[in-house]
Amino acid sequence: MDVPLIELSGIVKSFGPVSVLKGVDLKAYPGKVTALVGDNGAGKSTLIKGLAGVQPYDGGVVKFDGSTVSLHHPRDASRLGIEVVYQDLALCDNLDIVQNMFLGREETEFGTFDEGLMEKEASDTLRSLSVRTVKSVRQKVSSLSGGQRQTVAIARAVLKKARLVILDEPTAALGVAQTEQVLNLVRRLADQGVAVILISHNLADVFEVADHIDVLYLGQMVAHLDAAQTSRDDVVGYITGTKVQQGASA
Repeated sequence: MDVPLIELSGIVKSFGPVSVLKGVDLKAYPGKVTALVGDNGAGKSTLIKGLAGVQPYDGGVVKFDGSTVSLHHPRDASRLGIEVVYQDLALCDNLDIVQNMFLGREETEFGTFDEGLMEKEASDTLRSLSVRTVKSVRQKVSSLSGGQRQTVAIARAVLKKARLVILDEPTAALGVAQTEQVLNLVRRLADQGVAVILISHNLADVFEVADHIDVLYLGQMVAHLDAAQTSRDDVVGYITGTKVQQGASA
């Protein structure tokens, strides 16, 4: 657990003359939640899109399980077990939970969908995450609450045997009870040995579930923090640029 699953070193990315990532380092560990925080425009989305293979980095080194890898296409990330749950969740309201979890990779038998197998695997995955708020895996997604939708999106990543799950603002626009439900799920995901990167503006959520906190400021990683050894005021200081950590990547 002390060896990072994913390790980024000296990551750079520009769009025309605009330098967005300026030599960024990041590590995420199996069984740990690493929070990635920073103000709007800090470079969080660009960093994650590179990890997802959507917008390849211009330079730097990406190591996965200790080996240098290239992420030039979403398929490259998927093969490694990197899954991103974006803020819009990418769920289809007109399909049920099983259909959403297997969308594009349906199980087949004799040329037809094996509905029984998919239903069992979907149910087993939700059960493994201790999800009890979903009445039936045959519910249409349109009938689910915001928290339940996040649950389905996270369970879909688990079903894909993800080793690294990146969550983009998973509690945005959720109520108190639904937020608690999603944060509990994030913690259970890490407890299963998955490396989790959590992107959030909500520092209360960050401190509730994160083991490590990394802070981006104007394209630079200005702090790598142990969540148990830092404070909200310190994190806000790094986010706003009023504090600088010795030894953080520039």
